[in-house]
Amino acid sequence: MNFISPKVDYAFKKIFGSEQSQAILISFLNAIIYGGHQIIQSLTIKFEYPDAELQLFFIELPKFKKTLSELSSLSDKWIYFIKEAATLDTIPDKLGEVNEIELALTIANQAEMTVEELEFVDRRAMMLQDEKGRITYAQEEGRKEGQITEAITLILRQLKKRFGEIPMAITSQIEALSIEDLESLGEDFLDFNRLADLEHWLEARGD
Repeated sequence: MNFISPKVDYAFKKIFGSEQSQAILISFLNAIIYGGHQIIQSLTIKFEYPDAELQLFFIELPKFKKTLSELSSLSDKWIYFIKEAATLDTIPDKLGEVNEIELALTIANQAEMTVEELEFVDRRAMMLQDEKGRITYAQEEGRKEGQITEAITLILRQLKKRFGEIPMAITSQIEALSIEDLESLGEDFLDFNRLADLEHWLEARGD
């Protein structure tokens, strides 16, 4: 048995938004929102709703570290299903104890899906992975940009203390340096005796 990942948007909609998914969605929402208490008794699945009624609940999957044997609450089992379904090759007894999770895994069983559905899930999974990669890259670039800005601010402050007001042309050259050159300048400027030494250093970096 192979299961599609509920973390893929199309798979999530198929598992939780199909005609046969009402009991699954009720169990899932009661587990996640109400700690397993049977607050929601019935619901209607629809895809158009007023924005004023929209509430967002986030599950931080990377922080969930429980193994299959450690699952105890209904919310534990649903979160494990969301995080690990694609890694399973059978329906574990621990998850099968919950009828709604067993039904969710049945819907998620790749053997029950058409070739077209599986191809679409694969494409969506790749798109989501690409998007995750872009977000990670943007975060890394943001951190790098923050480091550069911090280094420029610190170096300009130190240079101003040592030589007084720094000409705009020199400031612009410093702002254009890479993080590696900024780190070198942070060490080398202690050996400068006059502003001309800084100008020579920058000229050498530009050659």
